[in-house]
Amino acid sequence: MKTIGIIALSGACDKEKIENSKAYLEQMGFTVKLSKNIFDRNRYLAGSDEGKLEALYSFFEDPEIDLILNARGGYGAIRLINQINYEVIKNNPKPFVGFSDITALLLMFYKKCGMVTYHGPMASSDFGGVISDFTNENFFKALNNEPMEFIGNKIYYQGEAKGIIWGGNLATVVSLCGQDFIPDEDFIFFAEDLNEPVYKIDKMFQQLFNIDNFKKYCKGIVLGDFLYLDNEQWLDEYFETLPVPAVSGFKITHAQDKITIPIGKSALLRENVLRING
Repeated sequence: MKTIGIIALSGACDKEKIENSKAYLEQMGFTVKLSKNIFDRNRYLAGSDEGKLEALYSFFEDPEIDLILNARGGYGAIRLINQINYEVIKNNPKPFVGFSDITALLLMFYKKCGMVTYHGPMASSDFGGVISDFTNENFFKALNNEPMEFIGNKIYYQGEAKGIIWGGNLATVVSLCGQDFIPDEDFIFFAEDLNEPVYKIDKMFQQLFNIDNFKKYCKGIVLGDFLYLDNEQWLDEYFETLPVPAVSGFKITHAQDKITIPIGKSALLRENVLRING
């Protein structure tokens, strides 16, 4: 992997953070390309939907770009999902990385194109600041297809689950309801969020488990951080009622230290241990 393309498909970008992330990645030895729309602004968005789509196709079709790194989340990615020509992505597969609002694209690219995507760090929030060694190490482990093992700290419902690893930011996953986005195969669902009260987390999980295919194929739950929670005890009571093995305490998060998860790779959840590619 030699060239990384940084792309803006969600909220408007901070120029200093993008330039800092570019400099950091270049110091690591990568060539960095910025999308044409990277500093565009349309209210709270990174320019127009048309500009984002043009940048998306350009990066996937560019043979020099080995990996596409999203600039940031926020809001905006879901505006694109019914406009995208998924054949362009399917015919030019390459690692596509992001989290938060970018979850919408991670899941749709896997569903529509069968392409493994990566729930991991982004340019502004991670590489544009002081990225931790933990995040950096786990990022490249995932990209290099290495076996990974993560240990949770709380078992709500004990058992074993097998399937692909699939999920992301909970609110963004739920925003896809009405789309054909759920895999037609067994999966272990991972989720994280921030600034959501417990009743909304309860509601979002209920909404997902009310979908026949989600209930049919979801074999386990892996929980990351739910930052700035209003009542953790109530959340514990909810997860103890889930009908599948459920474990929390994984560094899937908006916080600085985060693991990178390859969506679509085989995984095993046994007791409090999650293995991917193992």
